[in-house]
Amino acid sequence: MADPAMSVTPYWELTFDADGDPDTGRRDRLLAQVVARGVKDLVVFSHGWNSDRSGATRLYSHFFAPFPELAPAAKLGYVGVVWPSMRFSDEPIPDFPRAVAAEMPPRPVLDKDTRHALLETFPGRATVIDRLARMLDQQPREEAELEEFGRLVRLLVEVVPPGPQALFAADTLAEGVPQDEPEILGGSTATVCEEFAQAIAHLEGPDGAREFAIPNPWDGAHELLRQGTYYAMKRRAGTVGERGLGRVIGQLAERAPGVRVHLVGHSFGGRLVSFALRGLPEGVHTVKSVTLLQGAFSHYAFAARLPHDTRAGGVLQGQQNRVDGPLVCCYSSHDSALGTLYPLASRMAGDAQGVAAFDIGRMLGAKWGAMGHDGVQAVPGTKALKLADALVTQLPAKGCVNVDVAAVVRQGGPPSGAHSDICHRELARLVLAAGRIH
Repeated sequence: MADPAMSVTPYWELTFDADGDPDTGRRDRLLAQVVARGVKDLVVFSHGWNSDRSGATRLYSHFFAPFPELAPAAKLGYVGVVWPSMRFSDEPIPDFPRAVAAEMPPRPVLDKDTRHALLETFPGRATVIDRLARMLDQQPREEAELEEFGRLVRLLVEVVPPGPQALFAADTLAEGVPQDEPEILGGSTATVCEEFAQAIAHLEGPDGAREFAIPNPWDGAHELLRQGTYYAMKRRAGTVGERGLGRVIGQLAERAPGVRVHLVGHSFGGRLVSFALRGLPEGVHTVKSVTLLQGAFSHYAFAARLPHDTRAGGVLQGQQNRVDGPLVCCYSSHDSALGTLYPLASRMAGDAQGVAAFDIGRMLGAKWGAMGHDGVQAVPGTKALKLADALVTQLPAKGCVNVDVAAVVRQGGPPSGAHSDICHRELARLVLAAGRIH
């Protein structure tokens, strides 16, 4: 029987801490049982910014539900990856009642659920979190107070100095150029907050009407805190993927070499499963497909050279070759979290130009696009398909494949748009097609 909270069986969980260390009991149970249960194809799914196990389990149960009917003859097993990420409680998660989100206080107040999530995600930072919450509540008018808010955000997320750990936060790397701290956490906080506030007004309309009102910089401060936590989660996703999941897949390959592994990741979970490729031991060829659902990392991550800087390449360049099958990147133009807020926040990497004019096309067309908004970029040979075509033609046997899923990933309000609208039968079919699971 399946777990009462899970729609499929056999199902296992892999739990990792922030350093990528696994819960050894859960890992050993998977390693011991996967062969005994006759599994031939193991689908491993990582969430993005769910803040707790119950939210992650709900996502996995809903997404996996169509699989047994779609592939009745397959000997499938399922794994849900649980890692210490977090979600601001005013953000939707898949299949979560909208009425709950509607009860949240208006921005920029930090509601109690988000404060609790911050306390769990950043242990030992209670004093900092309380001060941030108090400032968001009081909204002092002095610019110096916004600068103090920025300092506290930097303290909360522990901006990483140049070094090996910085690689887990970087999506692109320049030869001989060290990784710096995110610019949005190092420049003028007041300026960044004003730009974030204008971007939010642009998204929330209606029909862009709010753009012409004077934005509240504390709305932008709330978004700065959100993006600061995302920077920390982005770094953590890389750590957990390479040091955690990649090693476990290697152990599974040693214990059960005949089991075919299929990696699926949503949002930062897409980054996590991609970094797992970097953590695979040499000679492991059991990963047969990777499917990225609205991946929240740079569209240049797999590129050997960047179009705008030939000295630089993606931090995951060539890792798609570790997959003994296709790497499928699903993207949607309806994902405003990745279409607008992601490139805005990606000034982290040092873009000198502001975005007050909201030339969103310019931002996306150059440096700051995300996988989940326009797919893998600057990787020669990448195929491009619409979802309907991808479901009726055989996917390439190797390499990167961009699939425009806007036909189904389209529902969701501001500011995230359709970022979490991923629980669709068509996307389940795509995962099965990528892995040639019948």
